Amino acid sequence: MRYSTLGNSKLNVSRICLGCMGFGNPNIGQHSWTVDENTTHTIVKKALDCGINFFDTAIGYQKGTSEEYLGKALNKSAARDSVVVATKFIPRSDEEIENGISGQQHIENMLNSSLSHLNMDYVDLYIYHMWDYRTSMYEILEGLNNQVKKGKIRYIGISNCYAWQLAKMNDIAQAEGFAKFVSVQNHYNLIFREEEREMAKLCKFDNIAMTPYSALASGRLSRTSEVLTKRLNEDSYAHLKYDSTAAEDEKIILRVKEIADKYKVSMTQIALSWLIRNVTSPVVGATRLEQVEDMVKAVDLSLNEEDVKYLEELYRPHNLVGVMAQNTGVSSDKNLVWMQNLKR
Repeated sequence: MRYSTLGNSKLNVSRICLGCMGFGNPNIGQHSWTVDENTTHTIVKKALDCGINFFDTAIGYQKGTSEEYLGKALNKSAARDSVVVATKFIPRSDEEIENGISGQQHIENMLNSSLSHLNMDYVDLYIYHMWDYRTSMYEILEGLNNQVKKGKIRYIGISNCYAWQLAKMNDIAQAEGFAKFVSVQNHYNLIFREEEREMAKLCKFDNIAMTPYSALASGRLSRTSEVLTKRLNEDSYAHLKYDSTAAEDEKIILRVKEIADKYKVSMTQIALSWLIRNVTSPVVGATRLEQVEDMVKAVDLSLNEEDVKYLEELYRPHNLVGVMAQNTGVSSDKNLVWMQNLKR
């Protein structure tokens, strides 16, 4: 395993981050294909043995049971200071807003729940999971900074945002002396490369780590289309992200297969090797032991420039999908509340 510093933090992370969305009670939450507590422990132990020290979960994954399963697995198998644990909080609910729960109180409540699930005193990286258009930037940043000062968070990250949002948030943090975002976790892989327009350039300029999710396009980059899996059949959110461009994406996927055959390795290794060239640590999920072994091998696989060009040249611009496709209200007055707060 190789390691890298996570942006402007002092965290040393493995070049692969184990994504934990596939862990949790399958009978509750969004996904029916998640694995149980014992399987989670086996996979986490395998990841640790392979040198992975970076783990990503969220309170929104299977209603907190992903956090619970991960926390139990890590507490059994690793010293707390030997791993980097990231989790995420979601925006305020309608009910919270109606009941007068502030953005800062919401963050504290979410964090305390996550720490309880994980059975930990702090998280290394606390991630703003998706943009809350009903809460000001200042409120979010001050709420996060308060928890950093309490020692419950070491560093903060952000996910599912535009480059202008990340830039503006860090500008406010700089001006106010708040903790700044050291990482961004957005949608980025070989068949969805819209992050290269602006976000990748911002991150390179400001030394913000990119830790993209959907690194294998929900498994589509790890196999050809005729291979069926439980997740492929049941992951409705992945269908929303990828079905509309499946025909053009398939041409790239077949090139991944071609290069994999050339190197005599798996398609997973090719797709991840390409991505690792461009980011600090992609978030890669696993529900089987062999998937962990495969992702780790990608770290030491180097593609030549000719192969990279061959993999990239068929890409065509894609429309934003998933969470980002819904985040279109950038002209709303609620998005500009931060301007008033800057006068404080």
